[in-house]
Amino acid sequence: MPKMKTHSATKKRFKVTGSGKVTFKKSGRAHKLTCKNSKRLRKLKLDGVITGPIAAHIKKVLPYA
Repeated sequence: MPKMKTHSATKKRFKVTGSGKVTFKKSGRAHKLTCKNSKRLRKLKLDGVITGPIAAHIKKVLPYA
C-alpha cells in the first residue's frame, strides 16, 4: 500500500491535538485592531475547536497528524 497524501491547504490551517481535537487560528487579528474591543481581541487570541462531521473530514485528509 503506498503512502497517503496529506492535503497541503489543510495542514497549513488546522492542527490535531494529542486528544484528537481539531484546532484552528481565528481570523481578525491582522490589522484594524484599534476599533476592536479588548474582550473581542482576547477571544480571537484563543484557538478555535472544530467538532462533528467537519472534524472527521479534516482528520481524513490529514492521515499522519
